[in-house]
Amino acid sequence: MPPPPKTLLAIGETMAMVVPVAAEPVVDAEAFLLDAGGAESNVAAHVAALGHRARWFSRLGDDALGRRVSAQLARRGVDVSTVIFDGARPTGLYVKDPGNGVLYYRRGSAASALAESDAEAVSFGGVDLLHVSGITAAISASASAFLRRVIQRAGEHGVPVSFDVNHRAPLWGAATAAPQLLELARGADIVFTGLDEAHSLWGTDAAADVRALLPGVAELVVKDGDVGATAFIGELSVFEPALDVDVVEAVGAGDAFAGGYLAGLLSGAPVDERLRAGHARAARALQTTTDSIDEGAVA
Repeated sequence: MPPPPKTLLAIGETMAMVVPVAAEPVVDAEAFLLDAGGAESNVAAHVAALGHRARWFSRLGDDALGRRVSAQLARRGVDVSTVIFDGARPTGLYVKDPGNGVLYYRRGSAASALAESDAEAVSFGGVDLLHVSGITAAISASASAFLRRVIQRAGEHGVPVSFDVNHRAPLWGAATAAPQLLELARGADIVFTGLDEAHSLWGTDAAADVRALLPGVAELVVKDGDVGATAFIGELSVFEPALDVDVVEAVGAGDAFAGGYLAGLLSGAPVDERLRAGHARAARALQTTTDSIDEGAVA
């Protein structure tokens, strides 16, 4: 009999996402999808799709895009009952431009107004794991303070913290981000980072170098693109190769990997199975232009 589902609480900005239906540049596309996209809520949706309970907290604009984002996440099985709708600030927007990256329209968004007072209102009742990312630290000074306080409160409630480094260069350069992201990673129980971003931030060249930089993290996962991922737990290190897939669009695959891995963790799966679950979920995300792979986007 499978173990009972556990609860993940994910916190961070989610925006409305515009993406071409076909994997073609925005300038050439004729049909688009309007979807919900955000690193932390993506993880929540993957965890929910894999049989656990998932809650997501943040601020959205009290506007059509915010209400749509909330409804889409709810349809994916994510509890959005505590989300704050801000009547003074808009929901952020980003555009996926296949082959050309991502365009962000998030300055002054509702989520950028997250503050320590919001952290005090977060409930940890029934929560088994908190998942956050470095993106929140980058969007505003008040959001950065919010992130640190909510992590502190998780510790006060005995809730372990999962942290995805998620360095977004358009939001802050490596020189500014590196020390702050290192501090946040060192304070987490579970850390996800890409080998490429770790190199750009901290000058590490191999997964073992990242482990040497973060020796106190109970569970460290270093992803190396289409090569594979290595998990470090204490003195143990386990590598699992990535799956061979035809990539349609890469944005969102890291969130899918984290969702698969954390769902396995919540289910009590051994580390090799957690890594394989992460790769399986990421492989599916790599084959779609959207961030969601189960419920699909709404045109």
